[in-house]
Amino acid sequence: MPRANRYILPGYIYHLTHRCHDRKFLLRFRIDRNEYFRRLMKAVRKHRIDLFNYSVTCNHVHLLAVSNHLADLSRFVQQLDGEFAEYYNLRKGRTGSFWGDRFHCTIIEGGDHLWNCLRYIDLNMVRAEVVGHPREWRWCGYRELTGQVKRFRLLNTDRLAALLGLTDRYALATIHEQRIAEAIGDKRLIREGIWTECIAVGSESFVRTIASKSRRRKRLQIASIENGSWYVREDIARYSCASS
Repeated sequence: MPRANRYILPGYIYHLTHRCHDRKFLLRFRIDRNEYFRRLMKAVRKHRIDLFNYSVTCNHVHLLAVSNHLADLSRFVQQLDGEFAEYYNLRKGRTGSFWGDRFHCTIIEGGDHLWNCLRYIDLNMVRAEVVGHPREWRWCGYRELTGQVKRFRLLNTDRLAALLGLTDRYALATIHEQRIAEAIGDKRLIREGIWTECIAVGSESFVRTIASKSRRRKRLQIASIENGSWYVREDIARYSCASS
């Protein structure tokens, strides 16, 4: 059963990422991405989770979620990814691990940091040069965030809009669509490891607060990047949060 390499604190927004074993493209077939989406919808409804965005790629998944109950977030991912792995192995007649090691959690502050994380998730397959725009990749939250999905909605766009200080989800749709278009037009598509490899991303005061609550970890590093975001991470050589 997958576990997170994280220190979970209740009530925060989390960017969750989980890669396939050995970075293999085990999700390359649409039948499996569709099944993961179906199970994701079921898991969100079962657990007390508000999902704000997601992306199911060919070799990993992104989930942006919040829960006010400490245990629910971990149970949500453990059940979802554990049961999906069982489904996949049964369908393919294989044994062994589907997911590589633990899933990773990064705490995201609101405001611009949350906006940037939403955009980063939706641009995943554009960065990979699989599609030219996230509206072309049906296994991400872009179409729902921009109001193009009317049925089988998965995201809590009303709560997301409120957290961003917006009047409603229609304002959210307009701004997110503009931000995506600007990033693509300006070719701001480089990988930013802060969203997938750090403990937290936000303002300096925010990440220092998270660091103070994460004392079980050893050798924490706090630093900033060019766009003004700060991050805290475990000071391990294999991590490169500020690199592309």
